[in-house]
Amino acid sequence: MSKITRICLWSGPRNVSTALMYSFAQRSDCKVFDEPLYAHYLSKIPVRANHPGEDDVIATMENDGEKVVRDLILGDHGKPVLFFKHMVHHLLQLDRAFLTETVNVLLTRDPVEMLPSFAPQMQNLGLRDVGYKQHVELLDYLKSIGQNPPVLDSKQILLNPRKVLGEFCERIEIPFDEAMLHWEMGARPEDGSWAKFWYKSVHKSTGFGQYVQKSEPFPEALQPLLEECQPYYEQLNELAIKA
Repeated sequence: MSKITRICLWSGPRNVSTALMYSFAQRSDCKVFDEPLYAHYLSKIPVRANHPGEDDVIATMENDGEKVVRDLILGDHGKPVLFFKHMVHHLLQLDRAFLTETVNVLLTRDPVEMLPSFAPQMQNLGLRDVGYKQHVELLDYLKSIGQNPPVLDSKQILLNPRKVLGEFCERIEIPFDEAMLHWEMGARPEDGSWAKFWYKSVHKSTGFGQYVQKSEPFPEALQPLLEECQPYYEQLNELAIKA
């Protein structure tokens, strides 16, 4: 195979990243991978209570992140397009040199909407868990090595998936495929073992849902974390592909 486009999606939690993985899975030229660095990340952090099903992740996935990079992310899987869904905070204690060989994209979401969605499943939620600071640090690193990574925002995707994904595909020099807009209801074989905790809504979907603005008041307890996240999100939002 001549050219392989290795897309590394660096997402925060609750950012429609799984729907985007399902979208790319509809392409006949593409193979998708679900958070291959998750076990590596869990093996590096001191407390894992915030991660439902962490024992299964550790037991069933490769824990050595460098091996994941070498054998999986940089491997040949028989398709010209490879899509790796990552959480940006999983890029922990790893040599980032491999990013010169991947097409990197950042996926974010307004913390006003993300934090209330994520907090009920997590204990002692902090800035380290939500990805905004890591996103900006990764953006700065990628720019330092000469890359200009596309930035996606979950709201913009939901407002007009055809336009946003079409522009994204153009940016990374692959053709847009109309099949990316729809999929069959249910789980996928690529789903990680944590799907039973997090993927219920995407398993009920057949495509990107409509954007619905949250009407509930923002939780007062999350206000300090929101204030930490907002400056990072604003930097990302300025760069995001618009609907």
